[in-house]
Amino acid sequence: MIDKRIDMATGIGVAGIAAGVLGAITGHRKLFAVAFGSIAGLSVMARRSRIEAEALDQRVASMNEQIRQLEKAVATQVQSRMAAERIVNSLSSQLSDAERRAGDSSSSPIVLGNGPASGGGLTDQLTGLFNHDYFLVSLDSRIAAARRHLRPVAIALVDVRLGRDGEERPVADPNEVANALRSTLRESDTATRLRDGRFGVVLEDTPENGAIWTMERLRRDLANSNPELTMWAGVACYPAHAFDVAALIDRADKALEAAHDWNQDRIEVATTE
Repeated sequence: MIDKRIDMATGIGVAGIAAGVLGAITGHRKLFAVAFGSIAGLSVMARRSRIEAEALDQRVASMNEQIRQLEKAVATQVQSRMAAERIVNSLSSQLSDAERRAGDSSSSPIVLGNGPASGGGLTDQLTGLFNHDYFLVSLDSRIAAARRHLRPVAIALVDVRLGRDGEERPVADPNEVANALRSTLRESDTATRLRDGRFGVVLEDTPENGAIWTMERLRRDLANSNPELTMWAGVACYPAHAFDVAALIDRADKALEAAHDWNQDRIEVATTE
């Protein structure tokens, strides 16, 4: 469009010059008027072309700025992804080392032990389940993988007592609870016995409703094996309730405290704060 206007302006300019020359030779006033009109038209067209050129320059500058902003955003995303991958690789390496120290993970699921441990550093000697340290390492790794693949992870803290009434009830037989966990959980899940005698469960690729249903199946299994047992459980989910290990455990712990307010079996779900 600008090129066409330049060609037109050139034509008008030539015509104006020719009219001016003829007017000077012949003394014809109309030719002088034509010459002046051509010059005025040239001035208007030049002004319009300049305005359009400035507007075009502004649009080009704006587009260049948008491109720079997009490039910065892409670079930031790439850096974040690379950092997340480094974290995942580090945690995966830690988990692999833990599994290797605990036993040959290729011959049995990492979630369950088949009997009392022989004194390994990551297993509970009484029940054969993995211990508190393994619970933390496993949860760390599961959350990192869930963050990378945008999948949920749920945990549950479980306390089982012998008796249906009373404030002071003895702790249930840990092996009885461990057996119920073995029969309830999937091979992809992780069951552990914590330092304080409670049980920690990591449920991979499990949202809130799936975690509640798993704990309900555990409760039924315990009730069928021993009707005198009372089970309380606190459930928390990534990313619904927290985004890291410490916060997720804290939410589950508070949910378990709320469950203890009930005299009978109770499964409580964490709340966001």
